[in-house]
Amino acid sequence: MTLYWRIFLLNAAVFLAAILLLLGPVTVSTPVLLGEALVLLAGLVVMLIANAVLLRIGLAPLARLTRAMATADLLRPGGRAPVTGPGEIAELTRTFNAMLARLEAERATSSGRALSAQEAERHRLAQELHDEVGQTLTAVLLQLKHAADRAPQAVQVDLRQAQETTRDGLEEIRRIARRLRPGVLEELGLHSALRALTTEFTTSRLSATTHITPGLPSLDPATELVLYRIAQEGLTNTARHARATRAEVHLRPHRDGGVSLLVRDDGHGIGAAPEGAGISGMRERSLLIGADLTIGPGPQGGTDIRLHVLGSTADPRTQENPR
Repeated sequence: MTLYWRIFLLNAAVFLAAILLLLGPVTVSTPVLLGEALVLLAGLVVMLIANAVLLRIGLAPLARLTRAMATADLLRPGGRAPVTGPGEIAELTRTFNAMLARLEAERATSSGRALSAQEAERHRLAQELHDEVGQTLTAVLLQLKHAADRAPQAVQVDLRQAQETTRDGLEEIRRIARRLRPGVLEELGLHSALRALTTEFTTSRLSATTHITPGLPSLDPATELVLYRIAQEGLTNTARHARATRAEVHLRPHRDGGVSLLVRDDGHGIGAAPEGAGISGMRERSLLIGADLTIGPGPQGGTDIRLHVLGSTADPRTQENPR
């Protein structure tokens, strides 16, 4: 029975019962007596309560579906509304769940294309920084050295200072190029790339360390890149916003044959702050490889970023060479 007919028959039954009572034992005098007025008032209250209760029961599946629609998040896939209620509400819920599944698949596909294009653009920029700007600054550095060796003593100090400034600029260009394109990941593997990453983020105010558990399964290049980028984004957020003194990156095998990545700091945590573009980017990357990403407070404060790569992505039978 459709929702329309359920509500219609409910109200028809209530009004029919009222008419039968008025035609039968219940009568109304003119003027209305106090006892009759009380009976009518009690009947009205009973009718309203019955309508309210039955309508709430009948429309409860719609309320659940509304909550599911309001809380649906394509960056947290898998959530579905329970299929309950009469025929048309159940069909509406099934249609919504199917639409949500299609949107999640389309979002994952479009995010994959966008992130692939982003990585290609990063590769191009890193190459141009290294080949064009880096070589130009190297040539300037050599020219300054040549000029400083032949300049008068009064000018040499300024030229040496210009050399140091140019050398610092060249190191900054190389550092930016390494962040844009992790060459160490391609050349030496994920283990060395994570260790180099934490070394890069270690400063006088932040101590970053890497802890890698032996026995990790082999990973495909796309999974390694996602692990590296999420660790990089987590350390970047720690250095910029957490006011932390210690950060740790843990990479360990999971009991289901997959891999777990943990980025932990001792900062002030994220609290109730809304998720920014960095965290959204991490969620999109985790969707590319079907991994589970959770971000929350650590056991002793700070923030924990956990990424679980399922066993179907990593083959536990092949051990990765810790390059």
